[in-house]
Amino acid sequence: MKRTLLPWLCFALALLAAPLLFPQSAALSLLSQMGTMVLLCLSYNMLLGEGGMLSFGHAVYSGLGAFGAIHLMNRIGDGGLAFPITLVPLAGGLTGALCGVALGYLTTRRAGTTFSMITLGLVELVSACALMFPDLFGGEGGISSNRVVGEPVLGISYGPQIQVYYLIAGWLLVCAIAIHALKHTPLGRILNAVRDNPERAAFIGYDPQRVRYLALILSAFFAGVSGGLSAINFEIVSAEYVGALRSGAILLFTFIGGAAYFYGPIIGGVVGVLFASLLSAYTQAWQFYLGAFFILIVMGLPGGLASLVDHLARVLRARAFDARLARRLAALVAAGLVALAGIVLVTEMAYQLSLGSLAETGAGMAPVLLFGVAIDVHSIAAWASAAALVFAGVAAIARLRGAWQQAWSGAWKRVEAFEQARREEERS
Repeated sequence: MKRTLLPWLCFALALLAAPLLFPQSAALSLLSQMGTMVLLCLSYNMLLGEGGMLSFGHAVYSGLGAFGAIHLMNRIGDGGLAFPITLVPLAGGLTGALCGVALGYLTTRRAGTTFSMITLGLVELVSACALMFPDLFGGEGGISSNRVVGEPVLGISYGPQIQVYYLIAGWLLVCAIAIHALKHTPLGRILNAVRDNPERAAFIGYDPQRVRYLALILSAFFAGVSGGLSAINFEIVSAEYVGALRSGAILLFTFIGGAAYFYGPIIGGVVGVLFASLLSAYTQAWQFYLGAFFILIVMGLPGGLASLVDHLARVLRARAFDARLARRLAALVAAGLVALAGIVLVTEMAYQLSLGSLAETGAGMAPVLLFGVAIDVHSIAAWASAAALVFAGVAAIARLRGAWQQAWSGAWKRVEAFEQARREEERS
């Protein structure tokens, strides 16, 4: 029981302490975005990780939930309805669930590639409708609202960003516990069975289409809650909320975190927001880095970042992380950083050349500042230095790879022996 409650206690304490560590207004806004994206990725993983349903249109349910929440906020602001802002995300969740009821029956009639293609067509259809019906969706400008309505309750008006963050954190904690609990219900178990072998699930009396349909409705509910929280946070909802670009981002972030682990979408949501918000403040080529990082995860770490965390935790638990393994890892990380520095330098210089944004001077093109360093992108020395960094880093990785694999294999054998001994001890 204690082992079950400890991770949730740590998660709650992390949500509670985050604003104390990062009290700046920009940091609070970033944390709020992370909370909504984490909940959205958790809801999506109910389809991808638990049900094996690769959806390209999950933003439809969060976006429509956000529109439902923003309309409700406007009704509250006009005085036509008495409803607490604290429960507005619940209205967004119900809107998402109702849309899941209406749209999910069609999309879940097929599985696999057919399901993915139907969801892709669905997101394009809803995106077009968002522009065709401006009275309902606000057109290209979207719909704005004001979250500070009515009299404050216990001093809470949701004007300060810190109050909005704790609202998002509270809903995230409650919904995360509910999603985790659903994994262990009969519906969650049979959903795993439908994912692994739908024919056998049908043979024992369960309709795979009905199971997928119910899972999609529940997933749409939590996605709608995330959309309602976004509406409160930004006080505006536009057609981008139901677009394919946002759906693709949800897929990328969930896969980067690791769909096979419950905490994978949490990691993916945090990393994805950091890429989109923090890295974009330093470079305009942030989408290139995000795409390259996604490809690297797919090729080198199919289980996502959560699998890396899991493996390292198991190695530490078995006390197999010795000095030899630490030296190999440090050398490999150092080589990777050298290669990364070269790749970043090449990318940024090429991006500056493609933009044609260099200022002309009497002597030619003036150097530009890249991460605080003045670099002449027309200089052969700059390109040669970048190429040398890439070559040196890649060569070092190739040289150290064999030693690392050998050290890791030895450590993993110790992990397997440790876990086998623990299983035998528990059985006895």
